[in-house]
Amino acid sequence: MAAKKDSAASAKADQAAQKAHEAIENVKPADDVVRRAANAAHEGVDRAADYATHAAESLSERGQQIKHKEEEWVEKVNQYVQKNPVTSLGIAVAGGFLISRILSNR
Repeated sequence: MAAKKDSAASAKADQAAQKAHEAIENVKPADDVVRRAANAAHEGVDRAADYATHAAESLSERGQQIKHKEEEWVEKVNQYVQKNPVTSLGIAVAGGFLISRILSNR
């Protein structure tokens, strides 16, 4: 009788093991889908990061170009003011007058 119980227990264990293996086999395709989706998401994030890096580099370069132009213009204005102080003063007074008129009408 003990042999029958051992045999029945062994059969039940074999059935449970078989069901577990079947469950694992059924989960594998879902696991592959999840893995592929995760890889696609990672690739998308990597591409977005690359685009953001490229955009930041482009903006940094453009900012440096603008800063260089500003420095050139300031230098030109300084030279003009040094060469033409009276004209520069007249332009400043006229500009101030126009700005005050525009702002006082509001």
